[in-house]
Amino acid sequence: MNAERLTPLGRRLLDRRNFLGTAGLSTAGLALASMLQADGLLADETRTVSGKQPIRPRIDPSNPYARRDAHFEMPAKQVLVIYCPGAVSHIDTFDYKPALAKFHGQKPPGLPAVTFEGPSGNIAKPFWNFAPRGETGKMVSDLLPNLAEQVDDFCFFHALTSETSAHPQGENFMNTGFTMEGFPSFGAWVTYALGTENQELPAFVAINDPRGMARSGKNNFGNGFLPAAFQGTDFSAKHPPNNLQRPAELSQLEDRRTVELLQRLNAEHLRQYPEDANLAGRIASYELAGKMQTSVPSVMDLSRESQSTLRAYGVEGGSELRGHYARNCLLARRLLEQGVRVVQLFNGSDPSGGNGITNWDSHANIRKTHAMQAEIMDQPTAALIADLKQRGMLEQTLVVWTTEFGRMPFLQANGTGRDHNPSAFTCFLTGAGVKRGISYGESDEFGFKAATNKTTVYDFNATILHLMGLDHQRLTFYHNGLERRLTNVHGQVVKEVMV
Repeated sequence: MNAERLTPLGRRLLDRRNFLGTAGLSTAGLALASMLQADGLLADETRTVSGKQPIRPRIDPSNPYARRDAHFEMPAKQVLVIYCPGAVSHIDTFDYKPALAKFHGQKPPGLPAVTFEGPSGNIAKPFWNFAPRGETGKMVSDLLPNLAEQVDDFCFFHALTSETSAHPQGENFMNTGFTMEGFPSFGAWVTYALGTENQELPAFVAINDPRGMARSGKNNFGNGFLPAAFQGTDFSAKHPPNNLQRPAELSQLEDRRTVELLQRLNAEHLRQYPEDANLAGRIASYELAGKMQTSVPSVMDLSRESQSTLRAYGVEGGSELRGHYARNCLLARRLLEQGVRVVQLFNGSDPSGGNGITNWDSHANIRKTHAMQAEIMDQPTAALIADLKQRGMLEQTLVVWTTEFGRMPFLQANGTGRDHNPSAFTCFLTGAGVKRGISYGESDEFGFKAATNKTTVYDFNATILHLMGLDHQRLTFYHNGLERRLTNVHGQVVKEVMV
């Protein structure tokens, strides 16, 4: 090498004394950074969302389900989401509109001539009578008599709005905050932030309807771009997890030794690829699956429930589907009792397009189809909420009852069903941190559009996260150059509904 062609800095770096000094300082700097990283003291690259710096949960790849602290203290430690695919008609259940009876059979000005599925028909009064319920006198229809008895414990949102009138996109929007697929679900965000209390059971369980999955399938409880460990684990009373029992030809000792060997091999593999979150998630999932072989059968053993409890939930005495859904409700309570952080309970599926038969999508013969779904959902759901209250579990459990959008105040052209309505629908909360016996927001006189205190799905999800002690603006994940969050770049916490 011709030293004369080197710059002064180059000649200096080739000097033996300077080279060793520079190398020593560089090695020391790398060692210091490594130690700070190991102790969780190394600062992240600064990125802000809405003027707030993200709060990143410290996640041990080998134990992603470990309990983590919330951003701030709130009563709710667990959440139960009761999701009704297909769009429950708010104006036939919880949102009383006398004007519908006044203008029944007419076409008042200002309402659209064409909606999601074609020409609109005439205004239709509710298909069920409304009556005042509880001490608050809240007007609720006869369609849901059991839930109607509990209205003094509920906080209704009557001015909710969605950004879409299509079912798959509506499910995505309500459960992930985006109409497109591939984004983390609400349950994935919560377990990513908080972990879980029980390391023997999944942090997030999705209990599918006895008839199958909702239209958006696993996207409703998927992890999206969050680490794979935070996807919801789906099973139900009718369809328990596979392979829970040890094969008869394998002894208990052989089984234990096999597990120990796999743990050593997995640990070594993970040491070789410490930054591979998907690998860490798979290993953690397999280890959790092993623990579930002993924990899940106990949780799913409903023979331990009293006959009075089984009767209250409606396990017997109604349709076969109601019995299966009632068992799912019991399973949900038992999972929450064991410390599972998020339970998502589905009432309705989409194996054949819905159309009011397998879910609440009642474009035709709403009197028959909504009644079918109510017979399945009403008693078991009311019994579940009452059971949680009686056991004192609502002191730390938030209950969310929701659907993707509402239905129109007029009939479709065929004259027997209601079309999709993303401009106004109703959901309710109850439990930890929530005011009881109140309604927030109002739709217009026909239940057609949000009129007072309009609430977006972003606001709704921001409020639920806040009740769990999480700041929706700071709960983020860096993905493809953006700080992503459940509420995108929107959302205001509705503090008026909180105690």
